[in-house]
Amino acid sequence: MRIRPAFVAPAATALALLPVAAGAPAAVAAPAAAPSAAVAVCRESAVTVTAARSATPHVVRISVTNKGPATCVVDRVPSITFGDLDGAAQPVPPAGSAPYRLTAGGSAYAAVRTLDPAAEESCTVAYLTVSGDPSHRGRRFDAASVGTSGTIRVWEPVTTLWQPTAAKADAALAAVTR
Repeated sequence: MRIRPAFVAPAATALALLPVAAGAPAAVAAPAAAPSAAVAVCRESAVTVTAARSATPHVVRISVTNKGPATCVVDRVPSITFGDLDGAAQPVPPAGSAPYRLTAGGSAYAAVRTLDPAAEESCTVAYLTVSGDPSHRGRRFDAASVGTSGTIRVWEPVTTLWQPTAAKADAALAAVTR
């Protein structure tokens, strides 16, 4: 499994590559965006994370709910790790970190495929850990709580980005795993 990098450079420090004339610098600082009210990352204690079995084999449905009184953000890519294996579920389609807004009381949903259907081999783990943001420790779910008998089979796991409904998360996973 590959590890998804958690670092994202702030927009104000991002570099934009522009066509350059001979002798000109190759990169320049991107213009600063207009000031806006920044929304804080959700505190881990302000969110509830769930994981449950899906009707589809080797797919787990996850959710994150903002229990806090104000809008906050989580990373648009859920963080899912598997037992003591190195790495995390990779986002499909491939995507980097970015904020995903959760209104007070709002929820987001994702679908995680733990085992590639074409896999001829796999690892087994006793649990998976889910968090809404890479800065959170996450919540551990044992194999029984996600509907498997004793262990979770893992090989090239993937996750959708957070979606506004469970149906959209299921559809997003189905669209990329056909």
